Amino acid sequence: KGTEPDAERVQRVRKDAFPDTIEGKVRRKLKARGESHRSIWFGMGMFGVVGWSVAIPTLLGVVAGFWIDQRWPSRFSWTLMLLFIGVVLGCLNAWYWLQQDSAPERKKQG
Repeated sequence: KGTEPDAERVQRVRKDAFPDTIEGKVRRKLKARGESHRSIWFGMGMFGVVGWSVAIPTLLGVVAGFWIDQRWPSRFSWTLMLLFIGVVLGCLNAWYWLQQDSAPERKKQG
């Protein structure tokens, strides 16, 4: 057929992509060095915001579900259903906060 073996083709593609990979890593490193206003405390604060934005809706869901289960027993567990809903809402909330944090960076790039 005249086609090169798959292993050789994969290796050639990797060699061709190597400079682009290195350039991307260098660009990210230089960008991180340029953002000196973001200290370790900023990272810890963002970690806390994301953690609490998931934990609070989850705990509220568990408490509300437990209260409903105690008041009106049924064959369905409201605690588990509201736990799941709380986790989903918490993850959406965390995603929102991360999007708000990265919005200025996207404006700079775009």
